[in-house]
Amino acid sequence: MSSTDPVIVAGAGPAGSVVALYLAQHNIPVILLEKHESLPIDLRASTFHPPSLEMLHTLGVTERMLAKGLKVDKYQYRDRRTDEVAEFDMALIADETTFPFRLQLEQYEMTHIVRDMLAEYDCAQVLFSHQVVGCKNVKDGVEVTVETPEGIKTLQTPFLVGTDGASSNVRKSAGIGFGGFTYDEKFLVVSTPFPFETVFENLSYVNYVSDPDEWCVILRTDKLWRVLWPTQPGDSDDLLLSEDYIQARLKHLYDKGSAYEIGHRTLYNVHQRVSETYFKERVVLAGDACHINNPLGGMGMNGGLHDAFNLAERLVRIIESGCDYAPEFEQYDRQRRELAVKFVQNHTIENKKLMESTDKDIQDKRQKMLMETAADPVQAKAFLMERAMINCVRESLQVS
Repeated sequence: MSSTDPVIVAGAGPAGSVVALYLAQHNIPVILLEKHESLPIDLRASTFHPPSLEMLHTLGVTERMLAKGLKVDKYQYRDRRTDEVAEFDMALIADETTFPFRLQLEQYEMTHIVRDMLAEYDCAQVLFSHQVVGCKNVKDGVEVTVETPEGIKTLQTPFLVGTDGASSNVRKSAGIGFGGFTYDEKFLVVSTPFPFETVFENLSYVNYVSDPDEWCVILRTDKLWRVLWPTQPGDSDDLLLSEDYIQARLKHLYDKGSAYEIGHRTLYNVHQRVSETYFKERVVLAGDACHINNPLGGMGMNGGLHDAFNLAERLVRIIESGCDYAPEFEQYDRQRRELAVKFVQNHTIENKKLMESTDKDIQDKRQKMLMETAADPVQAKAFLMERAMINCVRESLQVS
């Protein structure tokens, strides 16, 4: 197998797109495979944290995203029972990052930007309706079995990067376990053009709302407001996605006296899982293929982007210098997998616990803690450094 054969990246989501673009910009041949006929347009992640924007800036992507997205420099934790609001101002971290804000932009906007940029590189191919269904480590490379419109094909690559999502065929074919658990309840996400900012006083564009009956997250993207709720275990998908159910949930949030216009509706299972390793010989994973978590805090996609940059830098170093891939992948595993276990999983689990308690005393203590933290510039900055994922990225790079 030739070392000049293209690196194959399975899955054109955020992590896979970034790996492919990084390699292309370093003149390394790469093939990005996507199982769908085109890039999906759906309700997935929509928050880009400062470290992600910094990384994407090095590829020339952030500027194009800023032209489309919505900058959010303040976000809130609201108590609907008391109307108390704890507001965190990201200006407090302006001395730590070039991008002291969250960028609210649907992830598909970013992947479409990267797809267009990849078209500018002769060394990059993007192949749709191509799904990896199997892989095998062989001498000096990987044999990749791909389902295509013309039938099953076998491709050769020095390295296979699995960024093909939570049900990753790459991970399964490589025999890598995916430990963790799935929550009993599902999350429902609905988009609407209704201007919530006109009916809730001083509403920021990102809000975590506690409620004795039903907590929710309300956030604005570049186009629409999105609302996320937990659902009751045992309720059928048909019920949870029905017009009557969704209208009732929105009217519980704010009864405007008539039906809401609904943009998208998405119901999904919520997992907390990390793969047992991030690589097996020359097969290496990134993004949802190796870690998934609940979406509270917007850490899943961002963590995948951080994986992608860490890994892409290593692939360039390995291919350009001819150095041994094993030590590079071992350090990648230590830096990124240990981080996923110790930081992202713990924080997202705690974020969920923070939101979901219906006990009045616990709600009162939670809101008091958040308001005291937000009111103290030192504590608020420390809180923001954690939630914006700045600390965890810096700490991961210190792992040898």
